[in-house]
Amino acid sequence: MNKGFIPVMLTPYTATGKVDYDGLTQLTEYYLQAGARGLFANCLSSEMYELTEEERIHVVKHVVKVANGTVPVVATGTFDKTLEKQAEFIKRINDTGTQAVIAITSIIAEKQESDEVFNERVFKLLEATEDIPIGFYECPVPYKRLLSAQQLALFVKTGRVTYHKDTCLDITQVREKIKAGEGHSFGLYDAYMVNAVKSLKAGAAGLSCIQGNYFPRLIVWLCDNYDKPELLAEVAMVQEFFVRHMDVMHDHYPLSAKYCLQKQGLNISTLVRIPGQSAAIVDTRKIDALLNEYLELERTLQLEVPA
Repeated sequence: MNKGFIPVMLTPYTATGKVDYDGLTQLTEYYLQAGARGLFANCLSSEMYELTEEERIHVVKHVVKVANGTVPVVATGTFDKTLEKQAEFIKRINDTGTQAVIAITSIIAEKQESDEVFNERVFKLLEATEDIPIGFYECPVPYKRLLSAQQLALFVKTGRVTYHKDTCLDITQVREKIKAGEGHSFGLYDAYMVNAVKSLKAGAAGLSCIQGNYFPRLIVWLCDNYDKPELLAEVAMVQEFFVRHMDVMHDHYPLSAKYCLQKQGLNISTLVRIPGQSAAIVDTRKIDALLNEYLELERTLQLEVPA
């Protein structure tokens, strides 16, 4: 997978609550026009736990079809508690045409279970899924289970583990995990925008963050320019923008991100399936102010508008 921005994709819905495949086409094309180097479908931002099994398959198939080979697509494949069911669904996701199927670390083992138990199950899962490329996602739901660099090194050595979406928030651990994957076909994608520039400089393959569901072109710009000496001030400005607005972008996400994209011209609804979230609870004034500040930053950086 190429270095750059891998969006954690949203799932648009129609007014009746069904998956909006026209909206999903538009959203996929928007990410691609922004310069995304890959797509992560059927993830937490996609409300994967609120989708049925068949919806998960159809959503991933649709994204793969729209991407049409221009960028690689990865998607989550572990939901059931049993290894047999996990392996079965990984194969179904793989059959949609993904480049790798992502395993949720907190699904593979319970919170109280040891790393040894986790490791044993991973190796069994690899054995049960033939030669399918696998990735890991330190998803915070049902709980956050972080991998150590030592664990990651064990898995990467098999040649099967090619992708890791990291949520540890610790740049020291990120550096160790990147080092653990050196010499292999493997990429670490950091979800934590506070460490974005440091992670990229340390050798991260790219960024995979929720902020990309507000302003994907700005994340792409950061991935493209983080190490250019002549743009040090601008890079610091972009990093600071994301850090300063961290709380606003996390508040009532992903509904707030859908609203922000809608304001930028995407024909998608703000409907979500997450219990307790509705448009009435979102402070649209904060999102509007955020968008206005972004547009000013866009002008400062002279970002090109997608065709």
